[in-house]
Amino acid sequence: MKVLVVDDEIGIREVIKEYCLFEHFDVLEAENGYEAINILKDNEVDIIVLDIMMPKMDGYSTLREIRTNYQIPVIMLSARSEEYDKLLGFELGVDDYLTKPFSPKELIARIKAITNRNKNSNDKYIYDKLEIDYLGHKVTIDNKEIKLTPKEYEILCYFIQNKGIALSRETLLSKIWGYDFFGDDRTVDTHIKMLRNNLGDYRDLIVTVRGMGYKFEEK
Repeated sequence: MKVLVVDDEIGIREVIKEYCLFEHFDVLEAENGYEAINILKDNEVDIIVLDIMMPKMDGYSTLREIRTNYQIPVIMLSARSEEYDKLLGFELGVDDYLTKPFSPKELIARIKAITNRNKNSNDKYIYDKLEIDYLGHKVTIDNKEIKLTPKEYEILCYFIQNKGIALSRETLLSKIWGYDFFGDDRTVDTHIKMLRNNLGDYRDLIVTVRGMGYKFEEK
């Protein structure tokens, strides 16, 4: 897998590169948007890690340019955590968003989650006797279909797309219900409880992260 890291801070690029190389990813580097666009002209890239605050061409302008010609997944990095910045990034087509300072291990986990999701989006997920047919929109356990509500199905798929990543209740609300939803944490907890009940023997795949939310963890 080839990762393009776009950040004007060489220290951040080096840290990301080190963790990527440990995972045997190939790494390309750019210190601004112009360099990134030129690299994309001559290289096939699987995913882009893109900083917002850069000289010459900032991350938003770079993302707009990328989206006119490419559908490469993009994880955006920012020292700013305001909701407006995140919303603008998602409106422009970013796939994920991390606020600096961030955990390099979490970044790697998100890179894996996004690339696996894209690779398997038209495929099946199989774990032991649990199977999800994405094309058929069907979940089976031991070849017997289990009935999930649309929201339960969305939650399960989102968990699988982000395996091993701790997801806050706020993240689940925004990703599954949308930013304009005015529910609270109890909405998430109620749906998780129903989903676990429907998963039966596989309920423990959804792990409670104390004080935060949940994550999907294969045993």
